[in-house]
Amino acid sequence: MRVSRLHGVADIRLTDEPIPQVGPGMTLVRVTAVGLCGSDLHWYAEGGIGDATITTPLVVGHEFAGVIEGGPAHGRRVAVDPAIPCETCTSCRSGYRNLCPYIRFAGHDRLDGGLQEMIAWPTELLHALPDGVSDSDGAMLEPLGVALHAFDLGHLHLGGTVAVVGCGPIGLLLIQLARLAGASTIIAVEPLPHRAEAARRFGAVPPENAQADVVFEVAGNDAAVDTALELARPGGRVVLVGIPDEDRTSFRASLARRKGLTLALVRRMNDVYPRAIRLVEEGKIDVSSLVTARYPLTETPAAFIAATRRQGLKIVIEPQR
Repeated sequence: MRVSRLHGVADIRLTDEPIPQVGPGMTLVRVTAVGLCGSDLHWYAEGGIGDATITTPLVVGHEFAGVIEGGPAHGRRVAVDPAIPCETCTSCRSGYRNLCPYIRFAGHDRLDGGLQEMIAWPTELLHALPDGVSDSDGAMLEPLGVALHAFDLGHLHLGGTVAVVGCGPIGLLLIQLARLAGASTIIAVEPLPHRAEAARRFGAVPPENAQADVVFEVAGNDAAVDTALELARPGGRVVLVGIPDEDRTSFRASLARRKGLTLALVRRMNDVYPRAIRLVEEGKIDVSSLVTARYPLTETPAAFIAATRRQGLKIVIEPQR
């Protein structure tokens, strides 16, 4: 099978490797769609993310869908939950699997992700896709899951006001969720014109000195965090979704303190795939229009270059093309 493997900063190589062996509790999946995420760009551009660095060549990609190969469910289209928790620690047993200290994650550390034609994955983490949900939609369920988890942490009240700072795919999904949840006003801050236009299309408006009950920061830099703090009303809530380049976030403590703000940080997602699938299947959340470019696996380097330049919205790689 063909595999796109990251060997170092901006060094992606297409190789031929054996099809993985399928052990107990695992299923072989033919990968059909992989979305490129901001965290993938950290691996590509910096050779790591947070305190994790690349030590051996790694297959990145954690937003993916595919088709089951072999077994009783052969041919079933599935979305893949990329997080494999231990299921035995205190966090897992308390219902916080995303906070598991022993979690393994696709395309992170030494666990290969989706940028390959075949992957063996725990069967219980494969979610069947309804007929009306495409393969690329299936790959978009992971960022939608992150947006759902972040939105849950915002504790928005019906009729409340929301601001989103950074309108990449997750920011745009948060705007849609806020609208669906009954927000009275949704403010968007985004410097890139094509992303700002997408935010307006989903019903967001420019700041214009407004303040919000809940602010989602989805850009991953200190300037965006400062903007989020400024947009939050006194006593409001700021949810930090973005991942900073240097594994450190700084902000104006006096502003946050005087406003009495509550800050919440997002760690991937919890068990939200069934909700995400229903929202897409029922047409309540649009993920399809966020996919603005598709590449075959052989053009993975070009796809990453386009993604680092912030061209379009979501780039999807299709290994079977």
